[in-house]
Amino acid sequence: MTPVPDTAPASAQDSPDDVLAVRNLEVAVGGRKLVEDVDFTIRAGERVGLIGESGSGKSLTALSIMGLLPEDLRTTGSVRLAGVDHDLVGADETRMSRVRGKEIAMVFQEPMTALNPTMRVGRQIAEVLLIHRTRPDRASARAAAVELLAQVGLPDPEAAAHAYPHQFSGGQRQRVVLAIALANDPALLVCDEPTTALDVTVQARVLDLIVRGVEDRRSAMLFITHDLAVVATVCERVMVMYGGRVVESGPVREVFTRPRHRYTQGLIGASDLSVVDDRGRLITIGGSVPPAGHFPAGCVFRNRCDSASESCATRPDWRPTGPDSGYACFHPVPENGAHRTGVPMNQEAGRA
Repeated sequence: MTPVPDTAPASAQDSPDDVLAVRNLEVAVGGRKLVEDVDFTIRAGERVGLIGESGSGKSLTALSIMGLLPEDLRTTGSVRLAGVDHDLVGADETRMSRVRGKEIAMVFQEPMTALNPTMRVGRQIAEVLLIHRTRPDRASARAAAVELLAQVGLPDPEAAAHAYPHQFSGGQRQRVVLAIALANDPALLVCDEPTTALDVTVQARVLDLIVRGVEDRRSAMLFITHDLAVVATVCERVMVMYGGRVVESGPVREVFTRPRHRYTQGLIGASDLSVVDDRGRLITIGGSVPPAGHFPAGCVFRNRCDSASESCATRPDWRPTGPDSGYACFHPVPENGAHRTGVPMNQEAGRA
């Protein structure tokens, strides 16, 4: 396997417990790198969050793991999944179709685009079971589909199985997508902003279903979002991404209460609704996210960082702070500094 570079997170070490091992992942188009040197592992049953602003490379990372990127984007590196005897990077569609929906499944942001509008939802769930031969015939697959709809909390699951996607609300459609994703008890569930389009009360119920779904199956989870409060609620470990790179990682409670990277500090400050500036405005990160592939050389955050210096024109090395913790910053937030956060911390969050 390709050696891990000095800039890689310290957690990116092979272990028999790893469900997913991502090594030196790079996504590029036309010579421009959109994702670069992404290196991480996820252990069996672990729930890991991936956070950052829109345009930071989160969804590209997820889609590259799933093998769902457009053909004009070039993916290199390595993505290994437990129980799969080949690298997912470079695998042809025949091989990937055997993996997707079985060993690894995905819940997308917009359920209407993930569902076939012309097919009853019960049949859509049954097809996933039949394709991967986890049910012997259509009758047993249909019965399993009804049971899955019940598990995700849809009232009258028998009637729901006969309905079409347009007959459900947004939250109900997302439950159907979750039922499809969990149908074959995947080792890894990838969630790409699955609750962004839902209102707050529906969001909470869907999040609870996702967590219970992976816990009941002992599946690992990669949860992608820009919402720090969601990660604090459902994840144990978090990776912070900016400019196509992971700039900090660690247990949720550690990162959200004692951030080291200046970008992480900015994200947390921007999420604190109780803190305003001297004009009564909410605290924000200055500037805006550059277009993908157009981040500055060296530290990708330096053009928005108040602490940037000449040294930041050079790319910072990864500085490990523990087996699952580290950051890449020349001017880290002082470890003993006072860190105020408006991120609500769930009592279950940050379990290591």
